[in-house]
Amino acid sequence: MSALLDSLASAFHGDSARRTVLDEALAAGLPTQREEAWKYTSLRALERRSFAPVQVAPPVDAAPIAHIPAPRLVLVNGRHVESLSDLSGLADGISVQRLSQALAEGGDAARFLARRFERGDEVFARLNAALATEGVLVRAEAGVQAATPLQLVFIGAADSTDRAWHLRHLIELRAGAQLRVVEHHLAAGEHAHLANTLTHVHLAQGAQLVHARLQHESDKATSLLRTDAVLARETVYRRLDLELGAALSRHELNVRLEGEHARLEANGVLLAGGRRHLDTRLGIDHIARDTGCALTWRGLGTGRGRAVFHGGILIRQGADGTDARLSNKNLLLSDDAEIDTQPVLEIHADEVQAAHGATVGRLDANALFYLRSRGLPLEQAQRLLTAAFCRQPLSVLGDDALVAQLVEALDAALRQAGAA
Repeated sequence: MSALLDSLASAFHGDSARRTVLDEALAAGLPTQREEAWKYTSLRALERRSFAPVQVAPPVDAAPIAHIPAPRLVLVNGRHVESLSDLSGLADGISVQRLSQALAEGGDAARFLARRFERGDEVFARLNAALATEGVLVRAEAGVQAATPLQLVFIGAADSTDRAWHLRHLIELRAGAQLRVVEHHLAAGEHAHLANTLTHVHLAQGAQLVHARLQHESDKATSLLRTDAVLARETVYRRLDLELGAALSRHELNVRLEGEHARLEANGVLLAGGRRHLDTRLGIDHIARDTGCALTWRGLGTGRGRAVFHGGILIRQGADGTDARLSNKNLLLSDDAEIDTQPVLEIHADEVQAAHGATVGRLDANALFYLRSRGLPLEQAQRLLTAAFCRQPLSVLGDDALVAQLVEALDAALRQAGAA
């Protein structure tokens, strides 16, 4: 067994069913680059590391999150911090509960914890299923239309040793509900912790969810995240992922469009600077008729950074009328940076509209020439074009105030990477 798996397993405290899941994960071991889903991401350095479980959250300064408004729930190193949280202003019909509370009350939280993961490359999902004892459960009752976004803040804070935590989340919207959720994954001091997170999104008929995630963790941190979403009839799921930090960050976004006229709009930005390794895998599954997805992702490589993108779209037999579109454009701003992109479109239905494309290149020479001809210095022209390139995906949110908040974080990360 690797040092990583051995250290994670030592933190186990659960029943026999979860022990079985853990044993299956340990027996499978970590995925290697021989497996297609991990072809471009090596775990050899990670498997030699050991992590201690989190006992209590270390103290953190409230100033860095003072700009994040209520309603706000804050977890530090996977532990809830009541003094930083503020759920005032939460709309009627919206409930926010911690997983630990739900488990203690003996509710239906075990329902989604019991999900099984069978593939050999799903070891981190299995580990999460066995080890997660905390997370956030968000539920919106039928017809509720919340005007104020719910802010979920996950802080990685410096500690005496490297820590690991496993979080399991659920966002559930019942028929006709509308909600906006913003996730902030931030660092309080330099650390090299590991966060393993699994999120379930369930949208009932006619529900609409706007879901933004800002990942700006410590430059030495490891972030492993999987999101599994199920969309019923006439739902709309609009999502934005900004990958701006961490040493190793991997996000798997799996979306099943199970109801007719369900629609997904999922955009993202991958900022691979320094020696950062960012890996994003989309698995979009069109099952019902007349569904649609629009996916716009931008990648930026600077320094010795590496961005990996897999955009998989499956249109099943019977999913006629599907409209599926994927655009993945990438900029290399350094000779030592690397970007690997793999758009995959698999069609088993008739009467569909589908398009996908990916590019990797440099800044447009004609655009640079135009800006310089207007008197802009070369570096300023490069910064303007880079910022515009990265900002385009943010429009998916359809919320000017929320976009402004995230643009500020994006521009700060670009400046830090020397790209703006």
